[in-house]
Amino acid sequence: MTQIQPDTPGIAGGQALSQAQTQFFIPATASLHERRPRTLKHGDSFAVFDHSGDAISGPGSPEGLYHRDTRHLSHLYLTVNDMRPILLSSALRDDNAMLTCDLANPDFFGDDGRVAVEHDLIHLRRTRFLWKDALYERITLRNFDTETRQISVDLSFAADFADLFEIRGMTRLRRGAMREAQVGAADVLLGYLGRDDQERQTHLHFDPMPTELTDSHARFDVTVPPGARCALFTRISCSKIDVRDGLPKQFLKSLREAMQALRSARKRGATLHSSNDLFNEVARRSVADISMLSTDTEFGPYPYAGIPWFSTVFGRDAIITALETLWMDPAISRGVLGYLAAHQATGFDPAADAEPGKILHEVRYGEMAELGEVPFRHYYGSIDSTPLFVMLAGAYLERTGDMAFLKTILPHIEAALAWIDLHGDRDGDGFVEYGRLTDQGLQNQGWKDSHDSIFHADGSIARGPIALAEVQAYVYGAWRAAAALFRAVGDDVRAADYRDRAGQLRDRFDAAFFDAALGTYVLALDGDKRPCRVRSSNAGHVLYTGLAREERAEAVVRTLMAPASFSGWGVRTIASTEKRYNPMSYHNGSIWPHDNALIASGFSRYGYQREAAQIFEGLFAAATYVDMMRLPELFCGFPRRRSQGPTFYPVACSPQAWSAAAPLALIQSSLGLRFDVSAKQISFHKPTLPHFLQSLTISSLGIDAAKVDIAFDRMGDQVVVKPMPHDSGAQIVTIA
Repeated sequence: MTQIQPDTPGIAGGQALSQAQTQFFIPATASLHERRPRTLKHGDSFAVFDHSGDAISGPGSPEGLYHRDTRHLSHLYLTVNDMRPILLSSALRDDNAMLTCDLANPDFFGDDGRVAVEHDLIHLRRTRFLWKDALYERITLRNFDTETRQISVDLSFAADFADLFEIRGMTRLRRGAMREAQVGAADVLLGYLGRDDQERQTHLHFDPMPTELTDSHARFDVTVPPGARCALFTRISCSKIDVRDGLPKQFLKSLREAMQALRSARKRGATLHSSNDLFNEVARRSVADISMLSTDTEFGPYPYAGIPWFSTVFGRDAIITALETLWMDPAISRGVLGYLAAHQATGFDPAADAEPGKILHEVRYGEMAELGEVPFRHYYGSIDSTPLFVMLAGAYLERTGDMAFLKTILPHIEAALAWIDLHGDRDGDGFVEYGRLTDQGLQNQGWKDSHDSIFHADGSIARGPIALAEVQAYVYGAWRAAAALFRAVGDDVRAADYRDRAGQLRDRFDAAFFDAALGTYVLALDGDKRPCRVRSSNAGHVLYTGLAREERAEAVVRTLMAPASFSGWGVRTIASTEKRYNPMSYHNGSIWPHDNALIASGFSRYGYQREAAQIFEGLFAAATYVDMMRLPELFCGFPRRRSQGPTFYPVACSPQAWSAAAPLALIQSSLGLRFDVSAKQISFHKPTLPHFLQSLTISSLGIDAAKVDIAFDRMGDQVVVKPMPHDSGAQIVTIA
């Protein structure tokens, strides 16, 4: 994630901070977990609310309605008779289609100071969803009193049209101009002309017509007889749209469409059901979050990274999410490959860290990106997106056999491979390194992109160009994938070349990166080729792609599962024995679900199924303590304690696509699930189920055009694989 932190040399550095080093940092002025926000997303819009359904403006508040990196609604506040209602409950549907907030009236006082209407007699239900860049809400009031009641409902609102990077804490010296609000009988149009000459608008429409409407609030005076209901409708859209149908009819029609779209997305892939009801909830939420975060593009579904800070295209995040979900839903991988191929860099642009053949890191649409105040309009400053792109293409071919599609992006795969050779290996030493092209770009360009995440054993910051351990693993995976792709198109010469190059990299990497005294691979090599002798989770990614020699695997697994690294919830980003260890940091001791999913996959590749199941158990246990059973972007790396949940990171995104996909990837790792499309074969290598799963059923698992259902039962330490009766021709194989 793009989360730069102040660059302070050494452990206790105190030099002045440059704008380039601090401008993209997310300040933890308020805890997102403390507020436990409610989130909705569709397409390029998302919304963040508190439990009552309000968006309360203020310093550090991320709440509001956003469209393409601009906040179109910064304040929304409901009162009844000038008082805030009492919160009863707040919940998202299991499929994330709709937010429902149940509220009740507080005590209403008369002019004499006595209670005129007791609390909990008027029920309010706020039903809300996002569809096609518009937020729809229905407020239903029901009177449970024995008398008719006069109720005044007031919705105050505001739009600051702030850029997302402003909300994240970046100061702007100049902004555009707010337009004068246009107020009609049932409509308000708020506008802003940016310095990029783009007009941004927020259109509010109400039904029935408010009793009073201004540029900042709508008041409805309603009379509700005993036992009766009344409904108030609001649509808040990120542009002015004409209304043809009445808003109540439009509300119901749009809700049906939104729910159908999510239902169709969920039906694309396989489904899971287990003996553990809590895990079923975790799995349902994972699938629902990925469906919600995925935006339909002309190339197919593309999972945006996370809400609130990263609801946009990210290369690395989407590729890893696609790899995690490939066994279940290959359509995501196809959508990601198609989009990234179409937006691959074709020339040099230092401000965007772009070089020919390089794959995107991030796309932004806001005013600050358009003006170049942040470099992320189309930004290519990640060292790993390009080899990961080739890896995903190879994995997609292995999973689907869809060579027809891959031939359409083969020139882009070749360009990515050329980038690895021509620009990735900056000094010709056989390893891929990164170094930003301007001081406005990201300082660290691996997935651990904090300013202090790459360091030496004494805690000193490593100076670039930096060759990360996991990036070499991704290059190995890319070359192995290239060998398979070229073999599939009949180019045996190039296939053999990439296969040989992968073998040579394995030898070269082992000599330079494995440290017997550490019992694992070093974190990185710095610009002077000095090893960063730090025990880190990055070594697990070396197992993930198969770069590690067989004889090294046991030591790496043992090191990663030692108490210094494995907290009980998961593997820490760095071990607790390291100089810069801080369990509350972003990258130096925290626990990331996606990181652990890749590590578990690496364990499974080398036959360490039981250790993979341990990681699975830790992350599942953590999820049971999280609001809505939703694994966040990361959590703190404190040791697991009996009868206590994990410690949360204050500004972690939730939902986050690659975290949502982690439980699904862990199913594949535990079962040792692999595919051979040419043989129409699904195989399970040393299948294992964690102790919290006695049985599991995978339904509609696709291979070629076939769909199969498979059940798994744990008998002691063994798992029995039971294919359901089918006539698809697919073979189910278990390898002990």
